[in-house]
Amino acid sequence: MSMFCYQCQETAHGTGCTTRGVCGKNENLSNLQDLLIYATKGLAEVVKKGDLDTSTIPDINHELLNSLFMTITNANYDEDAIQSQILKMLSYRDELKDNISFTGGSDAANFSVTDRNSMLEKALSVGVLAMDNEDIRSLKQMITYGLKGIAAYTEHALNVGLEDKEVNDFFYEALTDILDESKTLDDLVALTLKTGECGVKAMALLDKANTGRFGHPEITSVNIGVRNNPAILISGHDLVDLEMLLEQTKGTGVDVYTHSEMLPGHYYPAFKKYDNFVGNYGNAWWKQVGEFESFHGPILFTTNCIVPPRTPEVATRIFTTNSAGYPGCPHIVADEGGNKDFSAIIDMAKQLPPPDEIETGTIVGGFAHNQVFALADKVVDAVKSGAIKKFFVMGGCDARMKSREYYTEFAKALPKDTVILTAGCAKYRYNKLDLGDIGGIPRVLDAGQCNDSYSLALIALKLKEVFELDDINDLPIVFNIAWYEQKAVLVLLALLSLGVKNIHLGPTLPGFLSPNIAKVLVENFGIAKNGTVDGDLALFLG
Repeated sequence: MSMFCYQCQETAHGTGCTTRGVCGKNENLSNLQDLLIYATKGLAEVVKKGDLDTSTIPDINHELLNSLFMTITNANYDEDAIQSQILKMLSYRDELKDNISFTGGSDAANFSVTDRNSMLEKALSVGVLAMDNEDIRSLKQMITYGLKGIAAYTEHALNVGLEDKEVNDFFYEALTDILDESKTLDDLVALTLKTGECGVKAMALLDKANTGRFGHPEITSVNIGVRNNPAILISGHDLVDLEMLLEQTKGTGVDVYTHSEMLPGHYYPAFKKYDNFVGNYGNAWWKQVGEFESFHGPILFTTNCIVPPRTPEVATRIFTTNSAGYPGCPHIVADEGGNKDFSAIIDMAKQLPPPDEIETGTIVGGFAHNQVFALADKVVDAVKSGAIKKFFVMGGCDARMKSREYYTEFAKALPKDTVILTAGCAKYRYNKLDLGDIGGIPRVLDAGQCNDSYSLALIALKLKEVFELDDINDLPIVFNIAWYEQKAVLVLLALLSLGVKNIHLGPTLPGFLSPNIAKVLVENFGIAKNGTVDGDLALFLG
């Protein structure tokens, strides 16, 4: 095989992509990403074994986040960018080694490469399958994917201006432990749960950063039609980029629309003052292939999820920033003050036609933890009266495969005395359905992005407190979660660390779970794959 990757839900045959990624990445890109992860492990080993204080190396901390984030599914397709990042990590590693007189160490702490060919040759020996024991490999990959999720949340918080030394320290600890061949299965199970615990801290940090700067999300009705103005479409997850774009387009006659995971930007009070912030265009990330063609204007990717465009014309309108990247597309970098110049995007928008209308109406969201807490009395009364029998947490990711229709059909089939709690792009499977409300409480409560999954945990913990329960699993809450990429893996680990059990995951269990590790998750945590709509409803409502 020329590559091996099984980090996303759509991995080929549920076991691994071996010639080209289902996501569209080629073998060279996949192997370079493997080498970048290996380089971060070597850097971590030097920092950890050199007993370095991470507060003294902020630039290295930030580039470590960027390295991990760049390898998330659908984030960066630019081989030159990955190659440059590998060399940067090795440069940091070697500089640290010289300063602390580091000697010995693993191959990851000492290897050298100089060009693309030497990198590709080295990558073949350090990829996923370099670990022979499939159970050890399974746990180490699950931890690695969890770290990628933590990196995503932490980088967003950093862009707002917050970071946490404990979270930074954990990256170095975990990456070093993954490299350590003496770690046992028990060691790695403990590290897996610790990754979940750190994930909770990272999500809390991001929640604090976003709400501190942009205010707490509010119940908001978002337009899904269009106006007859030139426009820019912003995708991804980074709210600081959204703020800068809105500031720079203010008064220019250029409208700004959100796409996919940027939809929750409309829920924040800070963005409601912009008259040109007019609505959401389209659906979940995977539908961009057609929706970008009808949008006509430029598209700014602030993070994942990029799908390789099917026409060269669309590619000429794509811009990237942060950890995102696509070959041939302009990449916008912040200056030393953190500011970005989006003038090239604005100028392009002015030269292009307005978007075609693909749907009309509105969708309602903004039910993050602060807003739901404000409705707590109403929600509790509805539960006590029997008006609400059960909550279904259906957060997570959407994706292309036909099996995802399960979530639409499941939402339609739910009894009218149930409420869906959601976050992430999985909501596009049902957030435009007319599911009604219960005493004024909408039956779909959208907390926001996958970045906002923390809200779902806080809501569950608040209900546990209100109903004076000892165990979160005694709540009338069912977790029926869709997953696709590594942030969803981290959310799963975070929920497990909080003691949540009996989570149903779909549409398939992760390909990186070996049979033995899958058995551990099933027996100890009640993890299960979703089945049929009728069968699962009978189970959940029984």
